Amino acid sequence: MLTYEPGSSIAHSLDPRAKLAVQIGIALAAFSHTTPRGLSILTVLTGCILASATLSPLNVLHDVRYALPFLIAGPLLSMVVFRPPWLVPTAAIEPALASYRVLLVLFVSAAYVRTTPIRESRAAIQLVVPGRVGRLLGVGVALVFRFLPVLIADLSRARVAMQARLGTERRLTDRMRLVATTGVRRAFGRADRLGMALRARCFAWNPTLPLLELSPRDVPSVLLAVALVTWSFV
Repeated sequence: MLTYEPGSSIAHSLDPRAKLAVQIGIALAAFSHTTPRGLSILTVLTGCILASATLSPLNVLHDVRYALPFLIAGPLLSMVVFRPPWLVPTAAIEPALASYRVLLVLFVSAAYVRTTPIRESRAAIQLVVPGRVGRLLGVGVALVFRFLPVLIADLSRARVAMQARLGTERRLTDRMRLVATTGVRRAFGRADRLGMALRARCFAWNPTLPLLELSPRDVPSVLLAVALVTWSFV
């Protein structure tokens, strides 16, 4: 599950603003240089980022497995044509590269989420984007980071409960309907409880957030982000 985990890795010690800058640079470079050479360079950088966060690529791949069917379906569907020869493998090259760049961005995002506390992410966003817009974005990011893993866990428990009751004997459409309706019902219930909890805790737009300060160890990350952004416009 993509959630923050305390640790002592290099990525854990970096300022969240430096990590966000690198993440934005990777995304811009991936979408600007969607070529085998460009993606090869970004693959090496992504591997270094995962190593700095002490994350295994296989574990991250398991965490983002819900996006894999969509990333695989694009190249496969692009090969299909409605005339002979019916399949054109070369047509899947560009969609495959596009799917791979999205996968690289997901890997970098997973490293950020695993190594950055939610309060620090909110503080970084509110420092970068001033005013009420920044506060709104900070609150939104904090709620997503806290709420999404809970919703995914609810869906997993619904699937396990259905299988324990021989739900696998039902048709696929029935199983999808049961899991979806259960997930939506629990999401609305959790949203109601979340609103009540926020009111009970006197939710404020301007809470006391952790102080963030760039240090010398953040300089390489900032320089890397600047280089990536520059490369994306070359």
